[in-house]
Amino acid sequence: MDMRNIIKKPIVTEKAAVLKERHNKYTFVVDKDANKFQIKQAVESLFNVKVKSIHTSNYLGKNKRVTGMHAGYRSDWKKAIVKLGDGQEIQMAEDV
Repeated sequence: MDMRNIIKKPIVTEKAAVLKERHNKYTFVVDKDANKFQIKQAVESLFNVKVKSIHTSNYLGKNKRVTGMHAGYRSDWKKAIVKLGDGQEIQMAEDV
């Protein structure tokens, strides 16, 4: 699996911003099949930082109804919360 395909996108929410400011933790949507070791390698190689720990969560897709008749569901996804070492930081586009 390619490192660039493991990290899909950052999660930009108020809760993620609080985790970043207070605990130096960054939140990403990652590939469902990626394990913690692969996520750690991807973050360290893409952002040139040292990862201290990783927590992952799997989420099931919710039912989605569009215009009354058409029904479907959102995709399943996986979230990773990455804690960086002291003094480490990732520059996101919204930070600049």
